[in-house]
Amino acid sequence: MTELPIDENTPRILIVEDEPKLGQLLIDYLRAASYAPTLINHGDKVLPYVRQTPPDLILLDLMLPGTDGLTLCREIRRFSDIPIVMVTAKIEEIDRLLGLEIGAPMIISVSL
Repeated sequence: MTELPIDENTPRILIVEDEPKLGQLLIDYLRAASYAPTLINHGDKVLPYVRQTPPDLILLDLMLPGTDGLTLCREIRRFSDIPIVMVTAKIEEIDRLLGLEIGAPMIISVSL
């Protein structure tokens, strides 16, 4: 997990991404835009973190080691209304529909 000390007023964004280059790229962009990003690279670490330190936004990869992104989105929706944006290199129509159904109104397709 990558995290820096932040001012309490700085919006916190949780990046859940197992691809190191993409994770670092997102961190760099968000820091440059004055956000406080935290990177988690394994699905099994997400729920405990979100419960303990709720972020202001979650950027969530669909395909992760451990718990996958769709399952995480569904689980987070059971206890929180934190905005979730699904981020994936694989964007099939079924993934888009599932994301909308479980509470992720936006899906972004990315590739390096």
